[in-house]
Amino acid sequence: MFSAFANIFRIADLRNRVLFTLAVLAIYRIGFWIPVVGVDQSALVQNAKTAATNATGFGRLLQFASIFSGGSLGQSTIFGLGIMPYITSSIIFQLVQAVYPPLQDLKKEGISGQQKLMEWTRYLAVGLCIVQGYIWLNYLRTSNLVQPMFLQSAPQMMVFFVVGITTLTAGSLFLMWLGEQIDKYGIGNGVSIILTAGILSRMPNAIGWVVENFDPRQSAEPGKIGIAGLAVLVASFVAITAGAVLMTVATRRIPIQQAKHTRGRKVYGGQKHYLPLRINHSGVMPIIFASSLMIFPSAIFGAWDNATAQDSALKAVTTFLARESQIGTFPYIVCEIAMIYFFAYFWTTVQMSPDDMAKQLKEHGSFIPGLRPGPRTAEYLQTVLWRITYVGAGFLAIIAVIPTLVTQAMGIPFQVSQFLGGTGLLIVVSVGLDLIQRLEANLVMRNYEGFLGQGGDARGARMRSVRE
Repeated sequence: MFSAFANIFRIADLRNRVLFTLAVLAIYRIGFWIPVVGVDQSALVQNAKTAATNATGFGRLLQFASIFSGGSLGQSTIFGLGIMPYITSSIIFQLVQAVYPPLQDLKKEGISGQQKLMEWTRYLAVGLCIVQGYIWLNYLRTSNLVQPMFLQSAPQMMVFFVVGITTLTAGSLFLMWLGEQIDKYGIGNGVSIILTAGILSRMPNAIGWVVENFDPRQSAEPGKIGIAGLAVLVASFVAITAGAVLMTVATRRIPIQQAKHTRGRKVYGGQKHYLPLRINHSGVMPIIFASSLMIFPSAIFGAWDNATAQDSALKAVTTFLARESQIGTFPYIVCEIAMIYFFAYFWTTVQMSPDDMAKQLKEHGSFIPGLRPGPRTAEYLQTVLWRITYVGAGFLAIIAVIPTLVTQAMGIPFQVSQFLGGTGLLIVVSVGLDLIQRLEANLVMRNYEGFLGQGGDARGARMRSVRE
């Protein structure tokens, strides 16, 4: 592995791409130290810590949004919204394309149609930036987290909103542009790389918490981690990460037989191939949708309970709903698992069409052994997709609830348990595997030994480059 890393910097083009990506990520992280004008940063940080400690709906919103912004809304900086508006607009257009035929026809037009869709996606991202920026700044105003000098008059308040929304929108669009530059001049998918960098940037804080609260005594104090707890934490991290890698790359291979064609005395075709169907085809999307929607019940029921008078007849009902909708409760976990299954099947149905797959196989002269081309093949593929989606959704459900269960059982804060599962872990694993595959392909293509031990002799490749 170390030789593979050394080989990366021996190839001029690959070295430049890697260094360019690292430089862009450095710019991305510097932006999180530039605050938005008019926000009381110290009061905002304290408010965010209180909300996260009490596991309120606002605290859950901050934790969820930080995954997609790469930072934390607890620090209102120019990159506070991150690339979440762009991701949201991309998801919206992907879903609309599945049910709106004109967009499907536009996508089939080729590069020109895809460029038009990308342009509309960016316009929608700008609109989402403005809406989300206004909501966030209005929350800061109502929570007394704005500096007093901007609250003295209506014109000053207007200046605060205009400058804040403009700053947040410009920061989000700049991150979108940085992602596109990584796609063009760097290595890997730009948006995914930025997301991963933001998630990994919080790992030192999690490690610091574990070090500060580690107690080597067998009987650790409450809130501390003993030797057994540390061993369980490390073993769980390794096992869950390995399981996430395994399920991310796992596929169900369906044998495909190519029809034979006789031309004169020669026989062509007849090769045997495999049609790989990913076990977790929906990726991280079901967890994203389920987690984002589960924020609202706890926030709505909590606000309803606070607004209900103590002597009201509905107080018992509102208190019950507010208590049972909190993170970690049994109804919350059951509803989250049900929504993950629903969105897993929904996303797979939207993205994959067994009828189109069967049609393509028939057009290329291929068939599944034992099945007639056409409707029978489509029916078989539909059955296989539903079965493997059930397994993939079950894996996603386990990954999603592990951080919550660890937090409830061991008393570990969410900033540590989030690395034992959830959306962040799946994003890091997926992006890491994709990055390794890209680097592997570049190394093997130039006859260098890759991460998997493939490729030619690195010394021979260097000698050939010198002779050239």
